[in-house]
Amino acid sequence: MSEFKSDSKFFIMLNAKSGNNDHENTQQKIKSAMQAAGREYELILIDDAAKLQQIAKETLKQVLACDGVLVIAGGDGAINAVSQVVAGSGCKFGVLPHGTFNYFSRTHRIPGDTDEALQVLINDAPEPVQTGVVNERIFLVNASVGLYPEILEERETNKRRYGRSRFVAFMSGIVSIFSRQRLMRLTIVHQGQSRDVVTQTLFVGNNALQMEQVGIPLVDAIGKDRLAAVMLKPVSALKMLGIMLRSIAGRLGEAPSVDSFSFSNITIKPTLPRRLKRIKVATDGEILWMNTPLEFRVWPDSLLLIKPRPAVETQSPALEPALEAVPEAA
Repeated sequence: MSEFKSDSKFFIMLNAKSGNNDHENTQQKIKSAMQAAGREYELILIDDAAKLQQIAKETLKQVLACDGVLVIAGGDGAINAVSQVVAGSGCKFGVLPHGTFNYFSRTHRIPGDTDEALQVLINDAPEPVQTGVVNERIFLVNASVGLYPEILEERETNKRRYGRSRFVAFMSGIVSIFSRQRLMRLTIVHQGQSRDVVTQTLFVGNNALQMEQVGIPLVDAIGKDRLAAVMLKPVSALKMLGIMLRSIAGRLGEAPSVDSFSFSNITIKPTLPRRLKRIKVATDGEILWMNTPLEFRVWPDSLLLIKPRPAVETQSPALEPALEAVPEAA
């Protein structure tokens, strides 16, 4: 990594479709902050999400040519799309949270307020942050197979029909639980050992904040060259609803049908209902079809994210050893 220059030019990509779509106000805030700091910047307005990655690729060439900073103003989905382009390039990366959940920015202490986030960009320096990858597809927050991608699909369909709200998201989850229950038999290869498991969903997290909110006791493992996996043993739809309520209450780890473990690298081979050549995978909210087997691992090249440094370094309490053994099939 080249030495960070405090006067580096910012190339700011603004996703006009994120958050409350108040991009004109965001543009004005960016202009005011950059002019006040005397910083050079270029604003790229994105009005078609399908073009986001292509524009990011074109912009990256300019950023690297002048040793600048590529910034995305958007939600977790837009941040993920740009990170696919930035990862491994050595480019400095910045984020202006402009979405609904903003898990990535929040876990790295980037303020949700645009004015405050701009001050982080202007005054702080890049630090390496961990990313996960499944079959060469980067994820910053989570990746999953099974029931969870089905819930996301149902939620997005209903959001387009009924609007974006927590109630719509909750009801979509209930519909998926009672209508899309399918069991998967997976062969999991971990540290040279294979185990067969039967589950309704496999969820892999790279975001400590999200894991903490649902109550999974592996928060401190994430970000230290490890990811967190959560699997659900086969249960009835009614018990699945109870598990969903536990996650909302931040007590998912207490459920007896939930298994979790941390890892740096695992390979997943679906074997039930048949040996699938392709499987549906959700990465940071986007649904994709991927070839099997699936390899989940920590990406070796960290993102160089401009983020606030903690005011005071505190010593974390001793961590309990992460679960190394993958649970047997139910």
